Amino acid sequence: MADVTARLTGSPGACHSTFGPGATNISTGVGGALLDRSPVIVFTSEMNDQMLGRTTQMNISHQKLFEPLTKSTFRINPVNAAQVIESAIEICRKEYPGPVHIGLPSDVAGKEFVDTAESPQSGATQKTENDITGIEMLLKSSRKPVLAIGLTAARFCLSDKILSFLSEYKMPVVVTPMAKGLIPEDHHCYAGELFHALSDYLEDVHAECDLVIGLGYDPVEFNYESWIPEVPVLHFNTSPTEELSKGELTQFISEPDRWFDILRKMNSGATDFDPVLIENVKSEMLSVFSGFTNHFGPAAALKILQEELPENVILTADVGSHLHLTGQFWQCKGRQNLIITNGWSGMGFGLPAALAAQINKRDATVVCITGDGGFLMMAGEMITARRYNLPVITVVFSDGELNLIKVKQSWKNLPLYATQLYHGDLFGSDTFLGVKVITASSSEMMKKAVIEALSVNEPVIINAVIEPEDYNWLVVKRL
Repeated sequence: MADVTARLTGSPGACHSTFGPGATNISTGVGGALLDRSPVIVFTSEMNDQMLGRTTQMNISHQKLFEPLTKSTFRINPVNAAQVIESAIEICRKEYPGPVHIGLPSDVAGKEFVDTAESPQSGATQKTENDITGIEMLLKSSRKPVLAIGLTAARFCLSDKILSFLSEYKMPVVVTPMAKGLIPEDHHCYAGELFHALSDYLEDVHAECDLVIGLGYDPVEFNYESWIPEVPVLHFNTSPTEELSKGELTQFISEPDRWFDILRKMNSGATDFDPVLIENVKSEMLSVFSGFTNHFGPAAALKILQEELPENVILTADVGSHLHLTGQFWQCKGRQNLIITNGWSGMGFGLPAALAAQINKRDATVVCITGDGGFLMMAGEMITARRYNLPVITVVFSDGELNLIKVKQSWKNLPLYATQLYHGDLFGSDTFLGVKVITASSSEMMKKAVIEALSVNEPVIINAVIEPEDYNWLVVKRL
């Protein structure tokens, strides 16, 4: 669109994308502008200076990505802003015209133009890796540790080892989204999932801890600094993590089997473990969630799916507001059967993930939960499901909008802009590309739709027409 705008007006077009998958999605259009000789300024959001080069969610080098696709690439800051903008306009218009990329650090918008740059400060202390003596001292001196389980632990399927450890060493456990299902939600140590819906309630669990033990914790999902109090961090992983901006970091880098040998250096039973606090936090979170099930919104639809689908269902969830509810409140019951994307977080993931799951697990019940925005990005793949007769049940939470963007606009008190996808019914038909569509606009209809979808051996779409207001209360504010 920016390319064609430039062609029609003679002035440079401009476009913007977000981190990671936004940048790679827009890159196809950037290449087109380069070879079609269209002057375009391509803005992308980038990590701030402190996080640049760190392992963190949705982070790659946009400068390296766009270098072969553009005439030039820049990263803006308060010192070079005027010069970069002026140069970008000049370069993109100069023969041959073409695109120029400008990276916008996430914290640059509110800054004043300055004459000198300030170096980012770090208050963290990096400790020598595999300092056994230091690690033992940390473990034995801790009275209120919190165990944070992450993506690496999930990749190595450490459920049995974790449960065995927790039977001897009781402490609160939080998980990252990709580690959901490693331990049952009703386990007396399990507190909840970081980052997703109502996760601010978990602050009651970890606010007064004196040690965070990251077990296979990969910060590409959710950085330690985003939730930990200023306490020491003991990081167990197969690869080292970067220096933290707060909290003293000690690392033990090895194969997972050795982690538990080291962890057992703790004094068994010596922690101030409060199972009542954990149960109260979980009960409060569930009570809030249940309070939104008396009307047909995402909470009610998710509750019906949990009740009607078999326990061993393989569930894939796309990116969007619905993922925040699914991640926190779907009951995996100790099974790693919830498939999501979190480190990359690209919309459109859910449906192809479900097709792959069904191909590899032919006898399994496979269900995809997606928003209408994510569904539209991969809607054509329904023909793949039909062609291979993959009996995936695709549940589309149809609210007519890009809700998570709308919610984030409201957090920043911005006028709501460009989040409405369509008016009326998404499908307007009882089939889509030859696949049966069952529409549900109430809890009763939703229950019947799920039962009907389970009864046929072919792909089915459930068009769940929901009211999206629940998200305003359940999605945690992260600025």
